[in-house]
Amino acid sequence: MLDSLALLLEKAFLLAHFDLFSALPRGEERRRRKRENEAGLEAEAEAEFEAEFEMKKEPEKLLQRGDLLEVPRTLFIHFGIYLGGGRVAHLIPDILPVVTGDRRRIGRVVSNKRLLLGVLYKSASVRVDSLQDFAYGSPVLLNTLDAALRRPALSAEEVALRAEKLIGRIPYSLLWNNCEHFVTYCRYGAGVSLQTDRFCECLKTIVQDQRSMLMATVIGVCFMLFLGLSLSTALPTLFILFTLWMIG
Repeated sequence: MLDSLALLLEKAFLLAHFDLFSALPRGEERRRRKRENEAGLEAEAEAEFEAEFEMKKEPEKLLQRGDLLEVPRTLFIHFGIYLGGGRVAHLIPDILPVVTGDRRRIGRVVSNKRLLLGVLYKSASVRVDSLQDFAYGSPVLLNTLDAALRRPALSAEEVALRAEKLIGRIPYSLLWNNCEHFVTYCRYGAGVSLQTDRFCECLKTIVQDQRSMLMATVIGVCFMLFLGLSLSTALPTLFILFTLWMIG
């Protein structure tokens, strides 16, 4: 009798256990799946964050030879070509190669003074610096011009070889031969500069604006009143006003 009662209780316990865990209500099942999905999204977001952190910590691991790099500066964007091994080739204005042949001095990081004098003298060099010196504390962006220009890139090795062949002193032009012309020539086979195009469009808009004529007149009059009315002050003012008048 006791054995039969014990067997009956054991079967009842097994049946209750089965009902409790194998037949969840639909609402509970949906909530369970929602929690799993949320956990998956959190894991994916965490993985993306870790990848971004690794890019900032050791970006060399995510770069390949021939990649086009860009870093934002205060007034412009600076470009370079990654050569591998943490090295970047980039074109930068520099006055120092004009006045000295000391490679050790030239090899130091280009200061703002050297850069500005290089722009004025129209002298630059394609040099190789470390990724850290190239970035100068700014975030590094990767191959963004591929989508902006909609041009197929050359093979990675050809891009790097083009950059390496141009290492050394070259002429510089703010509008016609800057760092963006250098990298687009290396990566796409033709030197172009979107920054230059935007600047020219902005300048064109300013020149074509009729208000520029009035502003130039006011500035010219103030200039002559401050320095005195003479041929050296009147002629440049009249020339600028005449040019704006003809263009507008």
